[in-house]
Amino acid sequence: MKKIFLLTSVLTMACNAAFADEGMWLPYSLNNRNLAEMQALGCKLTAQQIFNFNQPSVKDAIVQFGGGCTGELISPEGLLLTNHHCGLGFVQKHSSVEHDYLTDGFWAKSKDQELPNAGLSVLFLSKVEDVTTLVLDSVGTDTSEGERSAYIARSIKRLVKERKGDRDVTIEVVPFYSGNQYILFEYEKYRDVRLVCCPPWGIGKYGADTDNWTWPRHKGDFNIFRVYTAPDGSPAEYSKDNIPMKSKHYLPVNIKGVEQGDYAMILGYPGSTDRYSTSFTVKNVIEKEGPAIIACRTTKLDNYRKHMDADQSVFIKYASKQAGVSNYWKYYIGQVKQLQRNHVYERRLEQEKQFMEWVNADADRRAEYGDIFDGIKNKWNLLDEIEKSFAYHREAGWNGGEAVSFSIRFMRLNKMIADKADKQAIKDAAAEMQPAIGAYFKDYSAPLDQDVTTALLNLFYKDIPADLLPSEILEAGQDHQGDFSRYVEKAFRKSIFTDPKRLQGWIEKPKKLDKDPIFALAKNIVESYDMLLKRYFEAQELGNKGERLYMKGLMAMQSDRNFYPDANFTMRLTYGTVEPYDAADAVHYDYYTTMDGVMAKYVPGNWEFDIPKDVRDLYAAKDYGRYANSKGELAVNFITTNDITGGNSGSPVINGNGELIGLAFDGNWEAMSGDLSFENKVQRTICMDARYLLWCIEKVGKCDNIINELTIIE
Repeated sequence: MKKIFLLTSVLTMACNAAFADEGMWLPYSLNNRNLAEMQALGCKLTAQQIFNFNQPSVKDAIVQFGGGCTGELISPEGLLLTNHHCGLGFVQKHSSVEHDYLTDGFWAKSKDQELPNAGLSVLFLSKVEDVTTLVLDSVGTDTSEGERSAYIARSIKRLVKERKGDRDVTIEVVPFYSGNQYILFEYEKYRDVRLVCCPPWGIGKYGADTDNWTWPRHKGDFNIFRVYTAPDGSPAEYSKDNIPMKSKHYLPVNIKGVEQGDYAMILGYPGSTDRYSTSFTVKNVIEKEGPAIIACRTTKLDNYRKHMDADQSVFIKYASKQAGVSNYWKYYIGQVKQLQRNHVYERRLEQEKQFMEWVNADADRRAEYGDIFDGIKNKWNLLDEIEKSFAYHREAGWNGGEAVSFSIRFMRLNKMIADKADKQAIKDAAAEMQPAIGAYFKDYSAPLDQDVTTALLNLFYKDIPADLLPSEILEAGQDHQGDFSRYVEKAFRKSIFTDPKRLQGWIEKPKKLDKDPIFALAKNIVESYDMLLKRYFEAQELGNKGERLYMKGLMAMQSDRNFYPDANFTMRLTYGTVEPYDAADAVHYDYYTTMDGVMAKYVPGNWEFDIPKDVRDLYAAKDYGRYANSKGELAVNFITTNDITGGNSGSPVINGNGELIGLAFDGNWEAMSGDLSFENKVQRTICMDARYLLWCIEKVGKCDNIINELTIIE
């Protein structure tokens, strides 16, 4: 009989080593230790009330939002709460100079004012199954890593096809514990998700780049959407005939407020951590990957800001793009700094030393684990040679200039033309690109992109050795003495990908693109990247077995530890409490912030710290209504000890009764090493207070329609 809910024993071993706040736990396999810790901290819910496939539970209110964030249902009619930065791209698409929803906000006063969003979907988890045996059935100890990978890929493909059949569901099979376990997840996908409200920039993006990844914070980081279904309640594409979702479960909103020591639970979809990685991984992030990404994104952002500050229309077009680039630019700056500050590399070396002492103390362990670091060392010896170039290919090449990136999407069509495919097939394929072309040029500035492309190619050529450069960049750099200004200017002047009329003309009469200068550059970058990718996979294959066995060995060595799996965009639960922290010597941070702090940062006309007039007026009048705390303050943000990462953005912060008390949106600067090493003393989750959320909706947005739809606990 297949195990649907009870996973393998590695998930449920007894523990006495994990801190209550560390761990991204699988909510469908909470063990007795987890539950005891949760109850001791103040949780009053049972495991079945949190996660259950047979009756409504908290998990039914949690969605994966847009493929990269989390959201939660907060009303019986499908109202969905997530972060402002998660929905920013869709708000931007609805915005123009005439209707600047980014700056001014958007507030639907009735359901007929809610805006549809093409391409936006949410996933509800409907089934979980441990399929380790099915995936690894024929994999033996003597199977090579290449054969093992190929077999696993075939097994997963076959399994997904069998489970899906002709049903409208999304199925993923995901590795856990470095490939020692495989779990199948089935989701229902809802594709009609409409924008209900978005606060103005001076609330939702308050503090912008300066405050990002820091505490104290003063940000109203929320958007509200609504999930719609077909009249029969099933998932459906957008239609005017669709109806608001009848929520299977939704979260009541508690506005009693939070106090130090209060229980806090977060459910969501954290994206990626590497907590059990070796010292080699940490060293690479510090010395190669991190600095490369920082350099490329700094260059990109400098040029973004120059053009965005000069033209409001460009600001609207690039607000979401800038935010996306900026977020992980600052993340990597903080990660590199805190990995060094928290001595994570040295701690990993010590752990590996202890591991080998444990291995060498037993003959059987020596036979199984004795040589695992040989393969890992060989992997990183190869990666050291190419890692920086690999990052530059992605950041300054493939995802560098927009015209270059967009032209890559035409490679399949170009191959059809080169191969002299059926003319009608070519015509149909060209027509399929039409919507993408419209979306691309709607939010495109050629002058900005030209400056970005020039600066990135200058950097690429200067920082990467000649033998690891795409040949087109190498030759152009040599021809122009490392200054790509003339090269890019000529390419932009002639290319079809920088002008909508030229591209439209090509769509109507498609022909080979090989002589288009932007396409030629993009093609060469892709070819060069593919060569590096081959070397990358060869290196990975050398280390896969060693890293898998290292994970297995760690779990055997630390048999009294409760090993939670690394984040991988599957639903997780984390629990902790509301707590202050000491950031450094003589630096103590309280656990919440207020409107007083918002106003203290106010800088009129500054894109990061300007505040809308109606918000300033409400503050002057101290018009906080029922959302003020016992001191008469309006709490804005608070911090907890919960363990989260990217992907958790938009996750609900839930009290011991299963009620919404806040909205998670960020981590703190002192723990930016957290994806590689949880820092128990200083790691905090930054949350928007539920009282500030409702105050913004009621007082700023004047959306009593939304307030009346919620279940509010006072």
